[in-house]
Amino acid sequence: MLITGADGFIGSHLTEQLVKECASVKALVYYNAFSSWGWLDTLPRSILREIQVFAGDVRDASCVESATKGSEVVFHLAALIGIPFSYDCPDSYLETNIKGTLNVLQAAKKLGIEKLLVTSTSEVYGTALYVPIDEKHPFQAQSPYSATKIAADRLAEAFHRSFGVPVVIVRPFNTYGPRQSARAIIPTIIVQLLSVPTEIKLGSLSPIRDFTYVKDTVNGFVELAKCDQSIGQEVNIAASQEISIGQLAKELIAQLSPKTTIVCDEARVRPPGSEVQRLFGSNEKIRSLTNWEPQYDLSRGLSETIAWFKDPVNGSRYKGDVYNV
Repeated sequence: MLITGADGFIGSHLTEQLVKECASVKALVYYNAFSSWGWLDTLPRSILREIQVFAGDVRDASCVESATKGSEVVFHLAALIGIPFSYDCPDSYLETNIKGTLNVLQAAKKLGIEKLLVTSTSEVYGTALYVPIDEKHPFQAQSPYSATKIAADRLAEAFHRSFGVPVVIVRPFNTYGPRQSARAIIPTIIVQLLSVPTEIKLGSLSPIRDFTYVKDTVNGFVELAKCDQSIGQEVNIAASQEISIGQLAKELIAQLSPKTTIVCDEARVRPPGSEVQRLFGSNEKIRSLTNWEPQYDLSRGLSETIAWFKDPVNGSRYKGDVYNV
């Protein structure tokens, strides 16, 4: 099976899990002149020996087709995901998220892939019109990033309906955990608390999110890959528990540095119409289709995430004094 974006946060965890389940895994990683395989470089050698690494670029159709050959199942995770960065570089998001997904769909169609799991995001829903958010919730593009993911999802639907490509649209809600980039809120808070424990800089504290631990997200992908009934479906992976950013920050402060104060940094505040105020997802559909159940509540997930960031080797990869968009 092929995993695009295997060098990324969720992709590296998914790659590791599939190898542990004795799957034959090919990893498409972003080509660079440093021979870096992203987070795959941090995996144990016993895992890496079992992975066929293919360096390339999802934006290149020929490259995607070459990587896909010989695979029966494809997990498509490669994407640009930072919302603030999408304000500055929307062209890059169009090329990677839309054209990249089109390339994967075309390859799957041409090569007769048995199942293609396309990674969506809860951001496609925008601010909740009702909760919990199920798969019938309307789409609202509140950032260039979310607009490109909506477009990619609809391309995937079109290829399923038009050409019979066996697509599953997998929609995770706010995944967090070890290896997540500092552009996400939980690493942002933890890294600041570990490097400058007197104060942390945040944007808006009022948005509400449904955080899902990365191991639960990965298990959701695996369960959906095993489920034939998931073909043609859009499926949330959500913990179905919500918390405001402000309360989340207070909980992390209590665990790491109780005397820390929160400072509002205007550079981190998103435009009013772009900020998604509430995401609280329904996981009824995935539970009805598969045996998936979330194994981590927020307390346990945060504990494992904090422990990972506290490791000096892991923590040294992050810059606590830099705002990552």
